[in-house]
Amino acid sequence: MDTYELVRFILEKNGYETFLAMNGRDGVNAAFKQMPDLIIMDLAMPEMDGWTATRLIKGNTQTTAIPLIALTAHALPGDRQRAFDAGCDEYITKPMDLLELLESVNGWINKR
Repeated sequence: MDTYELVRFILEKNGYETFLAMNGRDGVNAAFKQMPDLIIMDLAMPEMDGWTATRLIKGNTQTTAIPLIALTAHALPGDRQRAFDAGCDEYITKPMDLLELLESVNGWINKR
């Protein structure tokens, strides 16, 4: 089971509805069309990276308030700050702690 399937399984098992975009461009389009309650963004995606996708989502008045969690293998010095500078609200590195991810999702959803 890959990371996407595992995250989707855990979220759906806990009552969340999910949808998956396979690249940054589709992620941005889906955010504008679906207006989700929360976005989990991989920063390394084809066609458009997650930093660019995050800037586009957070730079639009319709989607700027959607909480956005970076879930990424990018754990080099500076990657965390770069994610926050792009507009991410939270930063979780892979391999992730599933309980931490679920608690984070619950926390952001409850704030809305």
